[in-house]
Amino acid sequence: MARASKSAKAERTKEILDLLDLHYGTEYVCYLHHENAWQLLIATILSAQCTDARVNIVTEDLFQKYQSIDDFAEADLKELEQDIRSTGFYHNKAKNIIACCKDLRDKFGGEVPREIEDLTSLAGVGRKTANVIRGNIYHEPSVVVDTHVKRISKKLGLTKEDDPVKVEYELMKVLPKDHWILYNIQIITLGRQICKAPTPRCEECFLTAQCADYQKRRKAVSKGK
Repeated sequence: MARASKSAKAERTKEILDLLDLHYGTEYVCYLHHENAWQLLIATILSAQCTDARVNIVTEDLFQKYQSIDDFAEADLKELEQDIRSTGFYHNKAKNIIACCKDLRDKFGGEVPREIEDLTSLAGVGRKTANVIRGNIYHEPSVVVDTHVKRISKKLGLTKEDDPVKVEYELMKVLPKDHWILYNIQIITLGRQICKAPTPRCEECFLTAQCADYQKRRKAVSKGK
């Protein structure tokens, strides 16, 4: 029974990925505007509890004003806070960006490191941010767990976890490596267009047959609960 259940889950996962590929394609897209690794790193730090659209508005001017890692490392804290104020949590973000860039300059020779241990040693950089860099800059298979991925993966029945790190490791087990980054890109699109929180448009969704949450609610309705 366990083997059959595992096989059924694997088949359902494949169906989900095939449908995501069909609807959203397999092109790698990064929604945060950047020209190099350090710009993407800073943009990702700014994206915490903030929309990519807002971050892109802020970084359009920010990367004109601060044109290098050194510029950010030597930035005035209060001035940088005002530059990024509209992204929210700007006190911590400004402090972390300055500390992060000082470490990039002093410990990593002005280069954004590749290894996750080095990346997560930087101020303001957790596994999500590190995996964004690893996947988009270094093309290392990486699972990026943002709010969309955590919420929708749970609805689809691909994980039962709430902790992002645990979700990451569960998805690494069930997703093929060639979809680790791609899955994040596709699920972000699904979350923005259809599976919105808190009011998903299930009637428009192409994954209802594979969605554990939708099927559970459908069964409850049919039983009159």
